[in-house]
Amino acid sequence: MNFLNDPITQILGSWASGMNFYAVVFRICISVLFAAIIGCERSSKRHSAGLRTFILVSMASCVSSMIDSCIISHTSQGFPIISAASVISVAMISGNSILFSSRSQIKGLTTSAGLWACGIIGLATGAGLYTITLVAFIALIFCISQLPFIETILKDRSNHFEVHLELKNSYNLQDFVVIIRKLGLKIDDIESNPAYANSGLSVYSVSITISERDFKKYKKHKDIIEALRSLDYIHYIEEMN
Repeated sequence: MNFLNDPITQILGSWASGMNFYAVVFRICISVLFAAIIGCERSSKRHSAGLRTFILVSMASCVSSMIDSCIISHTSQGFPIISAASVISVAMISGNSILFSSRSQIKGLTTSAGLWACGIIGLATGAGLYTITLVAFIALIFCISQLPFIETILKDRSNHFEVHLELKNSYNLQDFVVIIRKLGLKIDDIESNPAYANSGLSVYSVSITISERDFKKYKKHKDIIEALRSLDYIHYIEEMN
């Protein structure tokens, strides 16, 4: 899709396809607006990369795309050097937003992917591909705001889940295993968490499979965890994402 057959460009007029003052301001405003909406969604959920980060990534990508367009139109350079560098830079920023928590959980994957996608949207905006920008923005905001609800439903219906388990004493692990089997569950793997070595607690990551069909039919993961939480020797337990 180019300027000539972009539906939104045709509606706006020929000025939107050029590299004039109004087109430049319009593209930057779009990149900032869309990134701000995405950034607000992330900030509302207290993620590390929020409003300012998303705006900066999108705006920088937009500007780099416009610079490449100017360079290509005035020289024999046919490859978007600055845009390519922007993609690499955004990928590095996204990678640095991924963290590993003390509970052996990976944090920031969605934010990382969102930053990368926001950078790509900024590049499309800078290139004047308004229809692609709008469709990509709608798809991105839907994915990060609505899909978590669908993921929760799918996880609750899964036969497999993983829990972060804190026991008051390592000797209680055997008791925990016995209870799990009595509940019609199967332990696939138990991994000790070294981050809590000097805490006085015995901490594990436990992978569990729901093996009995009737049990799976009437119980969700949170119901199972709530039942386990009532055991005296369990200090803390939660499902891992």
